[in-house]
Amino acid sequence: MIELDDTHDPARTSWLASANTPDCDFPLQNLPFGRFMLPQDHAPRLGVAIGDCVLDLAVLGHDAPADMTELLTASAASRRTLRALLCRALTQGSPRQGQYRAALYPLNRVRLLLPCAIENYTDFYAGIHHARAVGSLFRPDAPLLPNYHWVPIAYHGRASSLLPSGSPVKRPLGQVKHAAEDSPQLRPTAKLDFELEVGIIIGRPNDLGSPIPIDEAASHIFGLTLLNDWSARDIQAWEYQPLGPFLAKNFATTLSPWIVTLEALAPFHAPLARPEEAPTLPYLDHDEDRRHGAFEIALEVSLSTARMRQAGETPARITSSHFARAAYWSAAQMVAHHTINGCNLRPGDLLGSGTLSGPTRDQAGSLIELTEGGKTAITLPNGEARRFLEDGDQVIFTGKATKDGFRSIGFGACVGEILPCPQYALPRD
Repeated sequence: MIELDDTHDPARTSWLASANTPDCDFPLQNLPFGRFMLPQDHAPRLGVAIGDCVLDLAVLGHDAPADMTELLTASAASRRTLRALLCRALTQGSPRQGQYRAALYPLNRVRLLLPCAIENYTDFYAGIHHARAVGSLFRPDAPLLPNYHWVPIAYHGRASSLLPSGSPVKRPLGQVKHAAEDSPQLRPTAKLDFELEVGIIIGRPNDLGSPIPIDEAASHIFGLTLLNDWSARDIQAWEYQPLGPFLAKNFATTLSPWIVTLEALAPFHAPLARPEEAPTLPYLDHDEDRRHGAFEIALEVSLSTARMRQAGETPARITSSHFARAAYWSAAQMVAHHTINGCNLRPGDLLGSGTLSGPTRDQAGSLIELTEGGKTAITLPNGEARRFLEDGDQVIFTGKATKDGFRSIGFGACVGEILPCPQYALPRD
């Protein structure tokens, strides 16, 4: 575990007033990293979110990382040194206030990008309540397959269609077969869904052929983001057997723009939700991971329809969940399993947690659970009903790490708006 130090002191305040407000995602104790561009830029800049601004890391001069890869692969000591330097410079009374203030840009005036370049994306299935709920829809007598309790299930996703928060998502097209039809038809999905996930960003790589032991796995993780694994349920139902999802998943995955580092998350470790008696092979078992491998991160999903925005109404919260209580496998276990066969992870590789649903239906991390496969619509405050997402819907994920005695830190919003399918008009029932 990463030791706590004075950068985690909840009494620390910044000379930037917006970083001190109680509901701020980016107080002095957070300092997440990302990439941004100004209107005149031709290349990304590295930045740190603080209050309602982003600090251009170029202000560090010779101490600034050359690029995100250098930052991701930095030693633990170097990361701690950089965090301490930034924290002191941004603290109330710092003699560097004038220098650093000149390197601040309001978040609403910059273009936020994917937090790092991502070449590989693997999506896990670590949310046991989601796995059980979705399994119950298709296999009522055996919702969880026998391997679930033994294997951190995953599939390799498509890194090329990863999108930064705020990017539009076009309704995808694919083969759909209705029960009454003899053959499938090429259609826009009518069952577009979100999946509430946490993204794990790899920092230090491993060599091909060299597995990462469970007790070293955390040292290969740079930090966490929010992730929306958009899913076309009707396309998925037809194509997923026998090899799993393809076009139902690879059209878009949205990431929040900031990587909250493991250093910032050090106060928020929690015990794994997996029962002590759960079966575990030795390469996935470690006492420290059992006791501290989860994170106290509260998650929420809000929905804003086109009609709501036209009326000036605020987005409606439709579900909430919690990372520590929803995940059956830890981030370290995912890394250890991913590499046990010698697979080499690279800096910036992304691992998705899988949908993080709670044990009750109102804590579901997807619409397929909230609506029982589309059978029961949810009703929004303005009277609109949803079984699945409609064109113009905007989905907003937020996350907050909280624990008594510490300053809460957030992830920034993970936002995507659904646009119509460009090739076909969505058929009406």
